[in-house]
Amino acid sequence: MTSFAGNRPPAIAARGMVATSQPQAVRAGLSMLEAGGNAVDAMIAMATTLTVVEPTSNGIGGDAFALVWDGTKLHGYNGSGRSPAMLSLERIQRDGSQTMPARGWLTVTVPGAPAAWRDLHERFGKLTFDTVLSPAIDAAERGFAVTPTVAYWWNRAADAYSKYIGREYDGWHATFTNNGRAPLIGEIVRLPDHALTLGEIAATKSGSFYEGGLAKQIADFARDTGGLITEADLAAHRGDFVEPISARYRDHDVWEIPPNGQGIAALLALNILDGLDLQSLDEVESTHLALEAMKLAFADVQTCVSDPATMRTKIDDLLSARYAASQRARITDRAQIHPHGEAARGGTVYLCAADADGMLVSYIQSNYAGFGSGIVVPGTGIALQNRGSGFSLDPNHPNVVAPGKRPFHTIIPGFLTRNEKPIGPFGVMGGHMQPQGHVQMMIHTLDRLLDPQASLDRPRWHWSKANEVVFEEGFGPSVIDALRERGHEITLAPSSSGTFGRGQIIWKLPNGAYVAGSDCRADGLALGL
Repeated sequence: MTSFAGNRPPAIAARGMVATSQPQAVRAGLSMLEAGGNAVDAMIAMATTLTVVEPTSNGIGGDAFALVWDGTKLHGYNGSGRSPAMLSLERIQRDGSQTMPARGWLTVTVPGAPAAWRDLHERFGKLTFDTVLSPAIDAAERGFAVTPTVAYWWNRAADAYSKYIGREYDGWHATFTNNGRAPLIGEIVRLPDHALTLGEIAATKSGSFYEGGLAKQIADFARDTGGLITEADLAAHRGDFVEPISARYRDHDVWEIPPNGQGIAALLALNILDGLDLQSLDEVESTHLALEAMKLAFADVQTCVSDPATMRTKIDDLLSARYAASQRARITDRAQIHPHGEAARGGTVYLCAADADGMLVSYIQSNYAGFGSGIVVPGTGIALQNRGSGFSLDPNHPNVVAPGKRPFHTIIPGFLTRNEKPIGPFGVMGGHMQPQGHVQMMIHTLDRLLDPQASLDRPRWHWSKANEVVFEEGFGPSVIDALRERGHEITLAPSSSGTFGRGQIIWKLPNGAYVAGSDCRADGLALGL
């Protein structure tokens, strides 16, 4: 399957592997494997450390999803939170809003990440919960040096959030800026409130966050500053272990978490492409077909996907071979416009881990847009997500805002198997780039036979809306010109633009060793034992 022919060599290890976007988080995960922990222990150590060292993309107040191969079976986990009981369409419309707000209390849903850490640890973990959280607590207490990519996005966030003024936003400015200034590359940042909160989460196995002192602090601050979230909302939160969904592509099975996430978009596109021989086609033709398949998939997802309890379309119908064939027949040699909305952007972290016993984990967590809602609960370091901005205000849409409801979610972990045996975890973060990244990674891996690092290093495209597509610098001019002739409205952007996401991949080799890659668009790496 893999040629090992990229410009940069992949990481290779015999007894375990971890990969994510921050070196300090990678080291946290590796230290758990070295201490006798398993891949889930490594995952939690990395995930909690990332809330400290990459707060521009995730935090304690965000959501999470996971796919875990336990050695014999693949498990899914949906760690997305629900809207407050007092949030309704009427409440949003009362303010005269035509769309969901981008920031503020009305975008805050119950955070699911702390429960995800606990639930995944209780089912799969090996080390103690306080042990796996200790690297994150240490990083917050002693401080960490800001890496280049994080410094760039932190500075962008400081500018963007500077316009949010009010008591509810004071905690963000106090926690994440120095008199309005973002930290510079290499600057040491300490987050003492964050350390105290992680310590309490460790000591109570996340109980304090949902039914204890932390829950009271969140709810009290909401009540005092115009928020809707209550202690009852927090106490009612439950993450769900779910059955993953899949599509067959090139004699492999690609796995995603079912809705309310958008992972089904990748599967819909791959179902269409599996009936086409991309290996025999040139780059222009294969890219055109992949783009058209992706646009068709998004048209379905943005129409149908919502909280599973309110979806009106059956997942099995969408993923059927008959439906894939009918969609495939709609593709011509010209770029086409299908009815759908504009793609969203978001801030997310992705990580993956594997251990010597064959456990593999694909995990993703996010505050959604950068730091999220802009609200940090004073004295806690808890930056609350703005995932509620993913709701629709169309009363006829299944994703319409409502009390106690999970919104449409962009974050998706991926996993690849063949003949019911694990190949491994993969993911590409970044709003609606994520399913597009998943599709491109599968094409690079299974059609182009590239190793994980080479797959991640290849230039990418990102459909945005209508026939508008952003191409990363690195595609040949003749390819761009030929696609424009077919009607694709292409603009070019550098890798540093953030448009193309950042990914990680770990594949298990037939002899049990691991090969991995880490995206050059981030500051991280893959390391193994």
